[in-house]
Amino acid sequence: MSEGWGIYLQVPFCPTLCPYCDFPVVLRTPGMVEAYLKRLAEEARALYAAFPIHPQSLYLGGGTPSFLKERELEALFSALPWPLAGAEVSLEANPGTLNRARLALLRDLGVNRISLGIQSFQEAVLRRLGRAHRRRGAFRAVELVQDSGLRWSLDLILGLPEQDPWADLREALAVGAPHLSVYSLQIEPGTPFALEEYQPDEIPFEAVEKLLAEGGLERYEVSNFARPGEACRHNLLYWRGGFWLGLGPKAVAQLPGHPRRRETRPPLPRWLQGKPPEVEELDEEEFLKERIMLGLRLKEGLELGALVELPELLKAIEELQEDGLLFLRGTRLQPTSRGLNFLHPVILKLWQALERAGQGPSGG
Repeated sequence: MSEGWGIYLQVPFCPTLCPYCDFPVVLRTPGMVEAYLKRLAEEARALYAAFPIHPQSLYLGGGTPSFLKERELEALFSALPWPLAGAEVSLEANPGTLNRARLALLRDLGVNRISLGIQSFQEAVLRRLGRAHRRRGAFRAVELVQDSGLRWSLDLILGLPEQDPWADLREALAVGAPHLSVYSLQIEPGTPFALEEYQPDEIPFEAVEKLLAEGGLERYEVSNFARPGEACRHNLLYWRGGFWLGLGPKAVAQLPGHPRRRETRPPLPRWLQGKPPEVEELDEEEFLKERIMLGLRLKEGLELGALVELPELLKAIEELQEDGLLFLRGTRLQPTSRGLNFLHPVILKLWQALERAGQGPSGG
């Protein structure tokens, strides 16, 4: 159950704090970015000494990595000792942080894929979210990324206040997005949306899938749609059970050679002090549960191997097949389109079967 390895790099700085977001992000303060870059270089050197391997992907998430200034972006990439030739190098960007010079610099630094956080094309929605860009800026950013020659993807959130979700989806198709990540708004405790008790609309994802398929974007994961060859290689690592290093505050790592060990780096203040990551060791049952949960997010499913020999699990799979939610081809378990839309109860039923079976053999 392994699929290469990559690097995740957390850049915690944002131009604004969005009312739906509970990510560990901060605004810029004097000296903070400089301290972050210094600590990042130290951490990268230590990790490279332990893992001097050629990654297949590097993903810069946040926060807003494109919010860094040019010299800061140069310092960040200079701090990374791993060879990136042939790797997918993705960087998350907000529309207001991009221009032609910035994109040219990113390309020169090795970035070859931009994940553009549009969230919505609608003026009223963007104002409500407190985003730094407006409708015109969203289209301008798409135009700039298209002209840059980089691969690119759009992020949309559905269920936002005052939003027409279908208009946003049609706009994404109209601008020719080769990859689209579509998320239903989740109200996280402690966020402004939670405090005002906002209730998002339910979005029928079977209709979303149909509309995007008609526009040439095939669903390959619960929330991700792509044209052929445009799936995000780095995110596939997570769902296929690969390994990755974590750099930066709150970054999570699944280290090569330790499939059941999870490392989570501390929040920014303690990370800057050099505090070590928190280590979590999964037992056999927890590990299998996680692999099933992540693998079934993909339309391709996952290889169960010897797990299919567990009578309790096989019985649960057969019942879910009868309900049109899963199908089993040999030892590969795959969700149907309907199963992707009702994945939580599917996973819960399989987990309960694993619990009844006790710790079974690990799958191939």
